[in-house]
Amino acid sequence: MDRFEQLKQKYAAALSTITATGVSLSNLHVQDDKLFIKGRAPSEQAKNEVWTAIKQIDPTYADLHADLTIDSSLPTPPRAQAYTVKSGDTLSKIAKEFYGDATKYPKIFEANRDQLSDPDKIKVGQVLQIPPA
Repeated sequence: MDRFEQLKQKYAAALSTITATGVSLSNLHVQDDKLFIKGRAPSEQAKNEVWTAIKQIDPTYADLHADLTIDSSLPTPPRAQAYTVKSGDTLSKIAKEFYGDATKYPKIFEANRDQLSDPDKIKVGQVLQIPPA
């Protein structure tokens, strides 16, 4: 495997954060044995999320050079919203409220698989992530 592929694999989580936060990449290559990333972020928050992801992979990021600037003209991708389950709620009812369509409840279930094992078993007070429509 070449160095570019090795570094892309190592920093895969940061690269997916780049995509999720709407960062527009202009460069992604190996330079001086480092992964070189250059891009424009739609906000300071997006830029910070990318840096957090990079530092979680390798706090020294000795094999990476990232040059991210802020370009507020870039669109910010829609984000998941937090929702606290209330008495009487079902995933279908929540889907109807957020998407206008109760049959889209599997989307909410899939986004919360870390805390739900069954779409019919949600608990009052539970905080669910509601992905964008």
